[in-house]
Amino acid sequence: MALATWKAHFLALLLLTTACSSPAQQPEVIVQDSAVGPLTPRREVSEAPRRGRVLDRNDSVLVATRPVYLLTLPVRPPLDSMGLSRLLGWRDSTLWHRIAAALPYEGARPKAGVKLLLTNAEAEKIRKRQREWPMLILTQQTLRTYTTGSAASILGYSAEQAQPFLSAAQRYRRGRFYRLRNGGVETYYNGLLNGRRGARHPLLDTLGQEHGTWAPDTAFQQGQDLHLSLDTKLQAYAESLLGGRKGYLVALDPRTGEVLCAVSAPTFAPGTLTAPDRAGARQKLLYHEDMPLLNRPATLANPPGSVFKLVNAAVALQLGAIQPTTSFRCDQSLINCVHHHPPGKNLTVALQYSCNPYFYQVMRKLIERVPDSLAADTVAARHANLAAWQRYAKSFGLDTLLGVDVPREQAGFLPTPAYYDERRRTHNWKFRSIYSLSVGQGEINLTGMQMANMMAIIANRGWYYTPHFVRSVGANGPLPRFTEKHYTLIDSVHFEALVPGMMAVMHRGGTAETSSLADVGIAIAGKTGTVQNDEGDDHATFVGFAPADNPQIAIAVYLENAGFGATAAAPVAALVIEKYLRGSIAPRRKRKEQRMQYSTYRYQREQR
Repeated sequence: MALATWKAHFLALLLLTTACSSPAQQPEVIVQDSAVGPLTPRREVSEAPRRGRVLDRNDSVLVATRPVYLLTLPVRPPLDSMGLSRLLGWRDSTLWHRIAAALPYEGARPKAGVKLLLTNAEAEKIRKRQREWPMLILTQQTLRTYTTGSAASILGYSAEQAQPFLSAAQRYRRGRFYRLRNGGVETYYNGLLNGRRGARHPLLDTLGQEHGTWAPDTAFQQGQDLHLSLDTKLQAYAESLLGGRKGYLVALDPRTGEVLCAVSAPTFAPGTLTAPDRAGARQKLLYHEDMPLLNRPATLANPPGSVFKLVNAAVALQLGAIQPTTSFRCDQSLINCVHHHPPGKNLTVALQYSCNPYFYQVMRKLIERVPDSLAADTVAARHANLAAWQRYAKSFGLDTLLGVDVPREQAGFLPTPAYYDERRRTHNWKFRSIYSLSVGQGEINLTGMQMANMMAIIANRGWYYTPHFVRSVGANGPLPRFTEKHYTLIDSVHFEALVPGMMAVMHRGGTAETSSLADVGIAIAGKTGTVQNDEGDDHATFVGFAPADNPQIAIAVYLENAGFGATAAAPVAALVIEKYLRGSIAPRRKRKEQRMQYSTYRYQREQR
């Protein structure tokens, strides 16, 4: 019998066996070949691959699969808490805090024994004194563990281990559930971390010799390690400044697109969503009014405020609506300017003082200019000009998914002529009805990743790599799409025209002069912003890069309900820049640093 023929017969027989209810009930299929006798299919499966680790840019392990110890406490008889605390080396209050965090809600009474995670040293103490504490049960499990207390929104969780949290979130509020899910790089790269189980399907004769296969083999692949671009020390430092507020901070290397740190505040420890003894803590996070589970830098899009004047100016320069030397009067009848300053005699001065009337007139000139082909139709001209503005602004990676390697990234929004036609219910809308675009408000919405990437573009004078957290999968480098250069539609000369004004922002008289790092030799190019908020205090923003002449870090800060960008967001950005470039903070800024850190410490104590 030819080899192809008996393989066909075998496959037909194999299909018939699928009617059996389980593999154990399936008869062994034997294929007869006249040359070698009966051939018997055998299935060989390799061992399960280990899940890969997650490491930072310095190869310190942040997440790994390890054996852990669980201590089960008795419900009855009453527990000698003081004695157990002494045995484990804890304060007596620590035990009760741990028990409260393990219960599903405040005041709950456990129906079964409470389980607490122990370190190896703590487990050894229990093991040595087990006879004296027979009511305690010590067990070992293999779980995904975290070696850092920061970067929860980046690291995320394994969905398999986070099922208790995901189920609770789904029961809580279905509408919010999808926004609160944030599996981070653990979920985004789940397939690569997991690897692949291998299997061979040989046909064997009576002597155990192979004669082809009865099904395609699958290659075994070990789980890949993820090497992040994350600077763990910088991440922890940034979280110490923002942890007690609402907002975000994103810092990346503009030369590569690698994210150095990304803070979503309020912050929480990454193991909280998966640890078996943190059910109560998970519930608090889920119900917290500040929504700490929301990954703000990637999934929350907000009006950017005055920092968007940089994009408007670049587009206006590209389309010829203004020149770097264009002058406009600070006309308060057009739009309010919150502080007094010298006249906006050119673009540099206008950026230095963030003159609202200047940029109102920049945008008006951009929208109301009449191309030669539309000289008699101003309605068509406004539509064409707004469409051109939207197209050029979109080339900054706005109003689209950047492709950042975390789940549920949002695209933000830039309005189009069709959008205003529908909203205004007329094609004859005027610039006066959309003037808020000139100061980055109204319908414009950007994410934190887009804001930081916007700074990388200006730092690079017109190009960027897609921001990403993983710099290497195993030894293979990042995913290929993160090595592709993207170019905007703006010429580099127009980005160059923005930089003097951005540097002037940090000089004497500029809106962020108090956050200058000139005393330590670091020149920052930046822009402050204050986002009007009808429902409470204004939001504070700041974007920038440094050093201005050789950018190594691009940063975006957004603090909700914090007031002016110059007094709230700019100091945070300056401290993070100084910490990254120098490794320490100068004495003159220590008091400001300590004040911010104390605010975070007080917030964290209140959440315990």
